[in-house]
Amino acid sequence: MRFGIGYDTHRFTEGDHVMIGGVRIPHSKGIEAHSDGDVLLHAIIDAILGASGLGDIGIHFPDNDDLFKNADSRHLLKKTNKLIAGSKFLVNNIDATIIAEQPKISIFYNDIRSTIATNLDIESSLVNIKSTTNENMGFIGRSEGIAALAICSLKKIN
Repeated sequence: MRFGIGYDTHRFTEGDHVMIGGVRIPHSKGIEAHSDGDVLLHAIIDAILGASGLGDIGIHFPDNDDLFKNADSRHLLKKTNKLIAGSKFLVNNIDATIIAEQPKISIFYNDIRSTIATNLDIESSLVNIKSTTNENMGFIGRSEGIAALAICSLKKIN
């Protein structure tokens, strides 16, 4: 077994939705980012890469490469899954937390879990999603941005 931790944050900008866990969530703001700004998938990708010892999201999908401009993070997650399979690892489970005052995420948990599981080719029961606020403190508390934390365990395959 191997474990990895991931973290990502993005600031809000003008828009009408955010992408979280590969799910389009209506919101009065958008995300400022090179890709689609999916903080949850970015944190999960970093957790997976960390557990596998393959670096981080910036190494594999750099934000200064036009190839990843407006990239769909679900595709990056699939590519990450292929990378770790090449190193003989499989995702064992994921636990993640979204930190935001708004939008409220809990009504989307099942869709998010399903989307992540589908893109990693694992059972949705192996993906746990939670959310919390920052109790009105800091940039998240002022609704200036959103963050996500993730931990992943991988198992070695023969």
